[in-house]
Amino acid sequence: MGAWGHIVWISWRILMVATIKEVKAQLALVKRLDDSFFTELASDSRAGVQSAIKQRQKQIQAMEAEEARLEEMLSFEKELYAQGISLIAGVDEVGRGPLAGPVVAGAVILPENCKIPGLNDSKQVPKSKHKAMAEAVKEKALAYGIGVISPEVIDEVNIYEASKLAMMEAIRQLKPQAEHLLIDAMTLPLAVEQTKIIHGDARSLSIAAASILAKVARDEMMADYDKTYPGYDFAHNAGYGTAKHLEALKKQGITPIHRKTFEPIRSML
Repeated sequence: MGAWGHIVWISWRILMVATIKEVKAQLALVKRLDDSFFTELASDSRAGVQSAIKQRQKQIQAMEAEEARLEEMLSFEKELYAQGISLIAGVDEVGRGPLAGPVVAGAVILPENCKIPGLNDSKQVPKSKHKAMAEAVKEKALAYGIGVISPEVIDEVNIYEASKLAMMEAIRQLKPQAEHLLIDAMTLPLAVEQTKIIHGDARSLSIAAASILAKVARDEMMADYDKTYPGYDFAHNAGYGTAKHLEALKKQGITPIHRKTFEPIRSML
């Protein structure tokens, strides 16, 4: 037996005496589908080992798919990095449609080529993970800001203009200030270069980061309002016109945080 064959034989013998738990621990260290360890384990007839192999291969496939998705969501940022622009702020708002509560915007500058696994349009992230994702964004971000515009201002200037005001307030809080803005479906009257991206929260990691911060901030505000104005279910509907919310409007009337230019509130007045 040659030296290489002797090494392989020893390696295989070690694998055969390893417990399934030990094999799983070794598999957890494997990061690539073409790793030779999978080949070494192929002849292990134990059902537990074969199940562990399939499970780890699925995990690696999922990791590779997530890496590809994150890479794709950095495409707008990478175009700007190539031009020497590194302070790129993603900007997004939440709360245009609700009948009650403020409109809230987020602005986030992430480090160059920063990838946060699971980060996506806030509507695509499970609600149970929103706070953890927002904390991950804050931890990684070079700067972030949250802009809040009240229902009174929304009624005064309209929701579209109020959304702009919220975004500009969020951007104003950034330290350092952004060299370029990536904005979800909007442009702003600011003296800074900007790119309007349709469905930007699903296409840019920077905008997705802003989306999740704005969503969490607004949800927390509405949960607080739920305590001040019980019965409208603000903690769960975030001010949207659900059946429970509309029923409460009929029975309890309009609160100070309702948008008086939105139907059916306008007609109720």
